[in-house]
Amino acid sequence: MAATKTSRNDTPNTPNVSESKIAAMKVGELRRRLKDRGVKGTEDLKKPDLVKKLIKAETKGSSAKKSAGRTSSTKTPTSRNDSPNTPGVSESKIAAMKVDDLRRELKARGVKGTADLKKADLVKRLVKESTAKKSTSKSGTRSTAATTKKSAGTGGKRSGKAESSSLKYSQEIRSTSDKAERPGRSLVTTDHDVIRQWAEARKAVPATVPGTEHSGHLGVLRFDFPGYSGDRLTEVSWDDWFEAFDKRRLNFIYQQKQSSGKRSNFFQLENPDE
Repeated sequence: MAATKTSRNDTPNTPNVSESKIAAMKVGELRRRLKDRGVKGTEDLKKPDLVKKLIKAETKGSSAKKSAGRTSSTKTPTSRNDSPNTPGVSESKIAAMKVDDLRRELKARGVKGTADLKKADLVKRLVKESTAKKSTSKSGTRSTAATTKKSAGTGGKRSGKAESSSLKYSQEIRSTSDKAERPGRSLVTTDHDVIRQWAEARKAVPATVPGTEHSGHLGVLRFDFPGYSGDRLTEVSWDDWFEAFDKRRLNFIYQQKQSSGKRSNFFQLENPDE
């Protein structure tokens, strides 16, 4: 089985904080970020301690934003979300999308007449659509399975400013009725039915890597294939697997068949934002 790419898959308990990204920062940048957050006495700390302090500060800040119910006249800058009135929608990420990606996303949401719109108008429309969808999902009383299915969107890929070339050039699969253009074609989807059908055809079960879970949240996501002698995996429910898959904004990149026509077990999970 191919290795699974999980650039944000290592922080399931802090979906708005990327521990791997913080760990990759330079010492000077870590100290500056901590200073900006009012943390003092960092001059003599080594990098591992600086990383731990910044993760703690970022996590505490993320929790505070979620629990705060007050309105502030001062706009708080944030790279994750610059729209405090819509905490589930990142306007900055939408604004960073390319024009073609904006049009594709709007089309997937059923919005027509975008061909002549400029980028600023496309961004406004997508923010509006995303906000409306978020509000609808909050007010619903669906089951966990239905909720995760809704958050999967149209089944097409999730776009972001850091998406890989393999994601960019993969054929989008939006439902189980879509077929690969040819054997060996790289495919991408977020549709739960497509992913489950692919796994069950190979007798693979949803799983996670033991020891990577945090505070009751699933750890690194995998599939456990019969007869595979690699890492020991722990089987989990489909509902829990898909809930983590959607919360981490992952794409499922895979193959149905190799170029030779033989069934392929290749897949990887990728977040387009990291």
